[in-house]
Amino acid sequence: MKSECLLHEALFIAETSQKGRGIFTTHALAADTVIEISPVIVMDHEARKLLDQTLLHDYIFEWQPDGTNQCCMAMGYIPIYNHSYQSNCEYFMDYEQKTMSIKTVRNIMASEELTINYNGDWNDENKIWFDVKE
Repeated sequence: MKSECLLHEALFIAETSQKGRGIFTTHALAADTVIEISPVIVMDHEARKLLDQTLLHDYIFEWQPDGTNQCCMAMGYIPIYNHSYQSNCEYFMDYEQKTMSIKTVRNIMASEELTINYNGDWNDENKIWFDVKE
C-alpha cells in the first residue's frame, strides 16, 4: 500500500483579517484541482476524549470508516484551512490510504483564501460548534 502526498506549489499560509492563519494561493487555480493530499494520524475514542480537552480539538476531523467514533489529525496544511459555509474547496477522506485531500470546487483567483466547510460538504449550512466570522 503506497500513500500519495501532494502540496500544490501555489499554496501558502498567511494571517487573515478575522480568522487567524489561513491558506492562500499565489496564482489562479481551476475548479476541480486537487491542491493537497496529506497523511493522517488516526486515533481511537479514548484518545479523542483527551484531545477534546486540548487546543487540538479545533484541528481534528471525524474519522468514521466503519461507524466507530474515531478521529484523525491531518498533516500538511489541512488543519489550517478556515471554515466557510460556502467554501471554495472540499475535503475528502481515503480510509484505505489514511489520507485526506483538498480539491477546489470552483475557479479560484490569485491571492484568494482557500476555505473548507467543516461540516464535510462544501455547501452544508448546518451550524458548526463556534461562531463563524465570514
